[in-house]
Amino acid sequence: MDLEADGRFGNKRVHNRLGPAPGAASSSSSGKVCVHWRAGRCNRFPCPFLHSELPEATSKRPSQRDGPGGHVWRNPNSGGGGGRGGGGFNKWGRGPGGADGGVRHKVPDRPCKYFLAGDCTYGEKCRFPHTYCMSNSITLLTPLQGHEKVVTGIALPTGSDKLYSGSKDGTVRLWDCQTGQCASVINIGAEIGCMIIEGPWLFVGLPDAVKVWNMQTQAEMNLTGPTGQVYALAVGNELLFAATQDGRILAWRFSAATNCFEPAASLVGHQLAVVSLVVGAMRLYSGSMDKTIRVWDLATLQCIQTLSDHTSVVMSVLCWDQFLLSCSLDQTIKVWAATESGNLEVTYTHKEENGALALTGMPDAQSKPVLVCSLNDNTVRLYDLPSFGDRGRIFSKQEIRAIQTGPGGLFFTGDGAGELKVWQWVIDASQT
Repeated sequence: MDLEADGRFGNKRVHNRLGPAPGAASSSSSGKVCVHWRAGRCNRFPCPFLHSELPEATSKRPSQRDGPGGHVWRNPNSGGGGGRGGGGFNKWGRGPGGADGGVRHKVPDRPCKYFLAGDCTYGEKCRFPHTYCMSNSITLLTPLQGHEKVVTGIALPTGSDKLYSGSKDGTVRLWDCQTGQCASVINIGAEIGCMIIEGPWLFVGLPDAVKVWNMQTQAEMNLTGPTGQVYALAVGNELLFAATQDGRILAWRFSAATNCFEPAASLVGHQLAVVSLVVGAMRLYSGSMDKTIRVWDLATLQCIQTLSDHTSVVMSVLCWDQFLLSCSLDQTIKVWAATESGNLEVTYTHKEENGALALTGMPDAQSKPVLVCSLNDNTVRLYDLPSFGDRGRIFSKQEIRAIQTGPGGLFFTGDGAGELKVWQWVIDASQT
């Protein structure tokens, strides 16, 4: 894929504005920093407040034994030690600067909030960075603009040079990966809740239906049965699953005889809307607004366990290695591991400062596993796995609800303002 870079983005130059005359800042009797100077728009002369940052107090370095909830994510590939949720493991690294001697990744402050909102008037003279990311590991290739509302689904067919995106504006857009231009627009006429691609099939979750296209034959069909919005879709064991607003998970099976998808089952158990699905190791995992995760056996389509450790909506679930990861509006990312009995238990809890919206796993430029997590403060956090070492942040005008991986170190994000961005992993010199 050869998406052209856009030189307007990723500019990390920082320029200090002129302040008051020498001595004016130091003559302040308030001892407080001017909030207008911080925002880059103080016009008072002299200003009664400081035009410089206060010296930072030296803070105690956290103990390497400290950790969210006192849990340690343990190594499934090593023996020795004890531990809940996974048998005997040795401790994995606990992030940058841990006992394993890992690299500490310094993450700078946030970029200019007016730049993110699209209305900074200072341009290159702004004293805050004009950038959409604070990371040495990724670079922004290009934005893709066209959607008018939140992007809820992104899909890239294997071997294709077309990227698909769906939005609550009721359209599916096809993007040419060579030029970065929108090649065509499909008007669905209803809010799109999610979108996935499996083989030649494009599945789009809509209110009260799932729209299906065969991208090879151009055949299309509507799968009815859902009540309310379809929030998530997944494919496993030759079944298509749809998470619905009324708390059910509907399943269809493709029939070669009729060349159609036939209703196969209705999975009932959640008390409120199901908003996330993932398939792994002959299990279907579903996250719901009822604050639970249910584990379904794909062979029998029966619920075999209900996980109730989250205290708010379970927004996203992800299978990684032999672990299940989940994130919630309760501001946590939880890592679940199987016990000797086969049941899942929390083996590590990572605390965030904001509600978590979506999880995706992918390799970085050196093929090391990375967790990408979007938060409801309009940022995306990048973490090494399994240490949760900080790899940086992505910033957006509005919440990022859709994240999709691609080939060659590419990945894509879609935000609440309708903008897609194309990112690429690069080799971080601090890691080599």
